[in-house]
Amino acid sequence: MARSQGAELALLLLGGFQSMVDDVHGELAHRGHEGVRASHEFALRAIDEGADTASELGRRLSVSKQGAAKTITALEKLGYLRREPDSLDARLKRLRVTDRGHDMMALGASLFDEVRERWAAQMGPGQLASLEAHLARLVAHRPSSVDAAARLNEDLGETT
Repeated sequence: MARSQGAELALLLLGGFQSMVDDVHGELAHRGHEGVRASHEFALRAIDEGADTASELGRRLSVSKQGAAKTITALEKLGYLRREPDSLDARLKRLRVTDRGHDMMALGASLFDEVRERWAAQMGPGQLASLEAHLARLVAHRPSSVDAAARLNEDLGETT
């Protein structure tokens, strides 16, 4: 069977993503945030941006309400999220990112910046800036990065 250059490129891009995520997750675990997964950060970001119910989180992440509920439970157990009663409807629980969740997100962001700096040192800052600019143009009309990442998790079969 002939090799597909397109598939090879997709695998390289996925490998780059996974390499960055693995480096960040390893350091997060070393700093007291064991068990964090990429889907957790995507969910916390979506919640912080207003997806404050299980239904809305499911829509934002392109997963079922049950899938969102599973993620919510995992995030609660890790101490990154809490559920609060809605002030107008006691049956409804609003999702809130905890201080620990915000700390993990901030640390994760700085760790991603460190990985990016290492890549810039390896390939040269100009080459990395060029790569980023090209990728940004290629995905300019695509859904948000949180939505795309959620679909990637779904495609790869990642669960919480």
